[in-house]
Amino acid sequence: MFCVICDELSVCWLCWTHPNLMENQNNVTEFVFMRLWGNKQTELLFLFLFLLCYLTVLMGNCVVLLTITCSHLLQQPMYYFLGHLSLMDLFYTSSVVPRLMRDLAAARKNISYNNCMTQLFTAHLMAGVEILILVSMAFDRYVAIVKPLHYLVIMNRQRCTMLVIMAWVVGFGHSIALLLVMLSLPFCGPHQIDHYLCDVKPLLKLVCSDIHLVNIFMIANSGVVVIVVFLVLVISYIIILYSLRTHSSVGRRKALSTCSSHIMVVVLFFVPCIYIYVLPAGNENKDKEISVSYTVIAPMLNPLIYTLRNEEMKIAMRKVWFKIAHLEITQMR
Repeated sequence: MFCVICDELSVCWLCWTHPNLMENQNNVTEFVFMRLWGNKQTELLFLFLFLLCYLTVLMGNCVVLLTITCSHLLQQPMYYFLGHLSLMDLFYTSSVVPRLMRDLAAARKNISYNNCMTQLFTAHLMAGVEILILVSMAFDRYVAIVKPLHYLVIMNRQRCTMLVIMAWVVGFGHSIALLLVMLSLPFCGPHQIDHYLCDVKPLLKLVCSDIHLVNIFMIANSGVVVIVVFLVLVISYIIILYSLRTHSSVGRRKALSTCSSHIMVVVLFFVPCIYIYVLPAGNENKDKEISVSYTVIAPMLNPLIYTLRNEEMKIAMRKVWFKIAHLEITQMR
């Protein structure tokens, strides 16, 4: 028996625990992405733009990671979480954009059933972890501003590590639940996806059975969760901003600079996600265009937002690059 995940003659964990998944398989062995944007010339232009965006994502987030790991900033909870956020941006964008660029250049934009399910699982795993990292960053700022005297006790390294582990566990639970549901659905054709990635909503449009209950599950698993997390973040930042009344003007200015960066990142990521995952599959909307904002634009802007508005990061970056340059000169001698 071939495993629907690994495509090998074996019985994997998923097939062993959910044997009905194999029985529900269908004749669809691949999906074809429809023409993504306009004509071929337009798609080649987008290929160039996405290549520039992807290189910017790689460079920006690698610079942030290198700066944090090679400086004293790693000992601070806020930058510890920021390092993980940059890592998630790299993983998340890399699960989508390279495939997108390949499809923009190809004449036939096909993806196998197994690769499609793998992309669905990976993208939702990385997005789920990133959302919870943003929640951890908001909690860190809340403790730092509302309970400054207890900050070092509450936000110790052990608790920060537990928050990151929890983000991975919850993200895995979210993505594996979506994957199991999608694997149990029959796809009878057509097999053309009106999107640039394998996501829940465009795939549900291809299912040849009643998807009413699946739509409810999808909205509960993704839409409602995103709204609740977004509201929690908004309320936490309102409390933080209200608490700044009692701080000095210098402390207030520094806290506002940090929190405004966090708020911009939250809005960039969550608002498009809410629009896409709250509406049920089948609605005519601009999912394909809007999803670019959180798969490409947000990961590209995050390093700029966190570095250009953060004096501590800029000082640390200069020190790290000075060390690297000094080491290179020493080795050359």
